[in-house]
This record gives sequence, C-alpha cells and structure tokens, in this order.
Amino acid sequence: MESVSLLIRNAKVFNTYLKKFIPADVSVKDGKFYYIDRKQDTPFQADAVLDARGKYMIPGLVDIHMHIESSMMTPEPFGDCVAAYGVTTIVSEPHEMANVKGTRGVLEMISAAKNAPIDIYYGIPSSVPSTDARLETTGGIIDCGAMKHLLDEEDVVCVGEIMNYRQIIRENDLEITKFLDYLRQERPGYVIEGHCPSLLDLDLARFLYLGIDGDHTEHTLEEVKQRIENGMFFEIQDKMLKTEVLDYICGNRLYEYCCFVTDDTMADVLYEKGQLNHVVQKAIKAGFPAEMAIYCATYTPTRRMRLYDRGVIAPGKLADFILLEDPSVMKPAYVYKNGIPIYPCGAGGLSAIRYRFPEDFYQSVCLPTVTLEDFRVTADTDAKEVTVRVIEIHPDRTQTTEKQVVMPVRDHVVEWKDSGCLLAMVLERHGKNGNIGYGFITGSCLKNGTVATTYFHDHHNLFVAGDDPEDMLFAVRRIQTLQGGFLTVKNKKVLAELALPVCGILSERGIQDTALDLKAVRESLEELGYRHSSPVMSLGTLGLPVSPALKLTDKGLVDVKQGAIVPLIAG
Repeated sequence: MESVSLLIRNAKVFNTYLKKFIPADVSVKDGKFYYIDRKQDTPFQADAVLDARGKYMIPGLVDIHMHIESSMMTPEPFGDCVAAYGVTTIVSEPHEMANVKGTRGVLEMISAAKNAPIDIYYGIPSSVPSTDARLETTGGIIDCGAMKHLLDEEDVVCVGEIMNYRQIIRENDLEITKFLDYLRQERPGYVIEGHCPSLLDLDLARFLYLGIDGDHTEHTLEEVKQRIENGMFFEIQDKMLKTEVLDYICGNRLYEYCCFVTDDTMADVLYEKGQLNHVVQKAIKAGFPAEMAIYCATYTPTRRMRLYDRGVIAPGKLADFILLEDPSVMKPAYVYKNGIPIYPCGAGGLSAIRYRFPEDFYQSVCLPTVTLEDFRVTADTDAKEVTVRVIEIHPDRTQTTEKQVVMPVRDHVVEWKDSGCLLAMVLERHGKNGNIGYGFITGSCLKNGTVATTYFHDHHNLFVAGDDPEDMLFAVRRIQTLQGGFLTVKNKKVLAELALPVCGILSERGIQDTALDLKAVRESLEELGYRHSSPVMSLGTLGLPVSPALKLTDKGLVDVKQGAIVPLIAG
C-alpha cells in the first residue's frame, strides 16, 4: 500500500482553477500536496490522519506587501503570531531596519526569520534614506551597490516599494535609477514594487515605463482604473476597501490583477483584530465574493512574486493550508505549513528570545550628553516676538500642514509655553553628528505631558515633544536607558512605555506583551489629548520628509513640497 505522511479526510477543498469548493480527501507527501481525491476512496497508508469533518480547506494566506517592523516585533515572534491567523508566506520590505543598520540590518532580518514557522521573504529596500543627507541623518544607506548585493540573497524576491516616485520619473542621479538600469540589463522582468499615490496619465506611464508595475497605496477610483488599465498589479490594503473600488474590480472581474495585502499593522491591531485574514474578511463583508477573496489572498499574490510552488491545493505544491468552519469568516481551526501543523500546535505568540542579534544592535541609541539647556529655543533677534512655523496635526490623516504662530521672545529665548503649542525636538541618535532639530506641534496632538520615541519614520532618530522641558529631558534619558522605545511621561513619571531594544525599533517579546504595552502607550496618548484615528502612526510619521507638508528631522523643519529645510522662525 502506498504511503503518505498526512491524509486529510472529509474536507471541502478550494479548487483555485475552478474557484469553488469541492468535497475531497487530500494527501500530503514530503511536505507537498500529493493527491486531491474527489472520489474519497484512495487506499493510502498515512502516518497521520486528520478528519476535517466537513471544514473548508483553503491554501495558506500570502501577504506580499508588508513591513515586519510595523508590528514592532522581530521576525520569529511575528511569524508565531501570524501563523495563528492562517498566514503561511509573507514578503516583507525591511526599509525601517535598513535606515538604522543599512545592509547589515537587512541581512540580520533575513537570518532572524530562518526559524519562523512561516516562510518570510524580503524585498530590497530601494529608498534608504527616504530623501537624502541634506534633510535627514540615517544610521544606514542602501545604495546601488548594496542593492546588487542583496539581489543575490536566496530569500530576496523583489525590489521593495520605490517611494521617491516623483523624482524617479524626472532626470535624476538616484541610486535606485542606477539599480533599475542594472536590472534591465541583467535581470529583465524582475519584480519591482511601487509606491505612487496620485500619479496619473503621462506621469503614471513614465513610472510604469521604468518597469515598476505594482502599487499598494491609497487611491481614488480613477487612479485605480488607470493602474489596472495600464497593466499595473494592484495590491488592496485595508484603507482601500472602498465600495466603489471593490465594485469596479468585481463588476469587471479583475481578480487576476489584484491581491490583498496589509502594508502596516501595528502590534495592538495585530493582536486584537488579526493580519491578512482581517483584511480578507472585511472585503468579504463589503461584498467581495468569498471564493474570489480567497483567490486574491492565495493565488494571485504568489503569481505576482513568482512563487509558483504555493498558493494552490494541487499535486506538487507546498502543503500550506487552513481549515475553516466558514469560508467567509477567516478564523482558522487548523493551520499547516509544509504538511506540519503550526496552529494550534506550536504557534500563538511564543515570547522566548531565540535569535540573538549582534551586540551593537542592542546599543543603537548613541546620544551626546543632553542637558536642560538643550531644550531652549533661541532667536537671533532683538524683537519682542517672532512668527514661528508650527506643525499642525490633523485627526484623520498623517499628512500635516504648516501653521504660523506668533510667540514672545525674552533675552533671545522663545517663550512658547502659552502659545497653544508643544515643543518638539529630534535628536540624532545614530552616533554620527549629534544634531538636534527644533520645532513645535499643535492641533490634534497631545495637549499636555510628554511623549518620546525612537520609532520615528524613516530615519528613526529620537523624537520628543512635550509641555515641560524637565519632563522632556527625563523622557530622553529613559529612552536612552531602554536603548529605544515609545513612552509617555508626566511630572517625571513614566505613564506608559514599550521597550524597543533591537535597533530602537523592535521588541523580541511575543505578540501579547508587545501589543498590551503599545496599547497602553496609545491610550496614554489619548488621555493626554491626542485625537487621531491612529495616534501612534500619526506621531511616528511627524519626521517622515516625503509625506506632506511640514515635518521635523534632526536637520530641522522640512518643507516636503520644496524638499528643503526651512527656518523655524518665519519672521
């Protein structure tokens, strides 16, 4: 009698090619699907038998555009977490780690993923830094030579999102442009991911002409139409589950040209709601047919990334699968990877530290001596008041606006405390120059207290903002002691904190511990007056100099549209 390693009986199996469920028994041999038996009478001798009892069997979910660092966890505990949600393959783009440690950071992320229960592939960070050394100081840089080096890594499968999308379609000397020229000669057809919000018409054509044929960002319906009509693969994240977009895709049966992705999912959301399974379930609830949602979360993403050995339950394909009670409710009863159970057995948020990063990854917050004197904002004027540029935060988006506020001056020191603004500072923490950039924030941010973090996109320098310089100094010193983190302070007391000791951006703990600490920070921000749909993301992007309109880095205030540093004092 022929032997197999696993036999799954009495399942309703998703046939990807027919896009429907069929009753069948499924056998697994050497980690791959062997035979899908619709007659359900194959006489195999199996090492293990699983009675599905009529459950729905679908391929493991595949998320091809996401960032592990957004979860603030290292790869192994992240893999433990998402395995429980039915995700068996991801493609992560580690530009956050690359901004701190360059190529070494990317290579360490690859190594740290080796023992995860799922397959973790990577994209080559293409925009590190997000701008250039005039506007921000990063710990690492990914130039054309580094990209070529990463191209030869076994677990690298694509070029990560190209974010400087307006520069690249003009005459330029960008490192990514040099790399694209190299790919056209040496690796034609290589997968290149884009990031091009609002590009239309001729500018979109210029972008596509460079070979960048995938996009995942938030768009209007017209922007979605132009992308798909021009052959661009469209990756649908949570915020793109708009009725008009889903109706357009379903009405025109454009399932081959799109898939579902998560992009950024922070630990608290990951813990409370899920990962790709949550996006898929929301799409189904919004009217996307369940069979097509499964198709776009398993098959089309694997085709996009040329991962032809998975994403379908068929002979010779990897035995990655989920058993569900209801195909419209993405809550796995069982998850298998290569024919081996990873949930509920062996997964679910293990907190033990397994992979050990190099020691300097735990000593990445390198500040010169910081004193209370550093928290004074001076003005080189004899005037009794000055007009100051202020970052205004809005409750429904991460984009900011510039607001000008008049503040009094006494003995060349700006008296800002009664201005309705908080002092904000960015301290260069990679040990390169000791820069401090000064600014002010107002709007939907905290109204009192202090917040500090090294999780500060994309350069991840140390950001601190507050209403009391002594509390701000206390927060900076606490972050330095933790060697990275996210915390709130009031009256020299830590209200909530999440330690991020790996490069100042990652925790080695499991999902529950990380999520609960992050949730405490978020709730503390809200208690201090932060009014935003995502306070942590809003605050963490106040230093992102590619996102409009006014941002703060260690070099000072950045006018994003001009791509230039502008003075704090406008007049």
